[in-house]
Amino acid sequence: MAVSLTEAQKKLLGGKNFVSVATINRDGSPQVTPVWADFDGTYVVLNSEEKRRKVRNLKRDPRVSLSVYDQENPYSYIEIRGRVVEITTKGAFEHIDKLAKKYIGQDKYPWNKPEDVRVIIKVEPEHVAGQ
Repeated sequence: MAVSLTEAQKKLLGGKNFVSVATINRDGSPQVTPVWADFDGTYVVLNSEEKRRKVRNLKRDPRVSLSVYDQENPYSYIEIRGRVVEITTKGAFEHIDKLAKKYIGQDKYPWNKPEDVRVIIKVEPEHVAGQ
């Protein structure tokens, strides 16, 4: 069941804070990756290249755990457990450019390759904890 985030939690996601994304490998072992993230008011929105392990893992098993800590105060953090509700290519290149502006101050994401297929991953929060 989806849960709502507090204003402080939304602010943490809206800031220039990295998000650790934990997924489950096929053999049951954990896989964790730091990523840029966004919040659209309902979902935590991630962006990745389609061939990445986290994307393959989430397509197979949509359960995910996210950890976000405040770059200014690492003792302030949230953990979000939830499920991926959508993985889509629609708007993914525009979204990574938006994240590049937020995180590195550049209008265009500088590391795209011509063969890249970018995806947007929407995570529905089901449990939120932290301090």
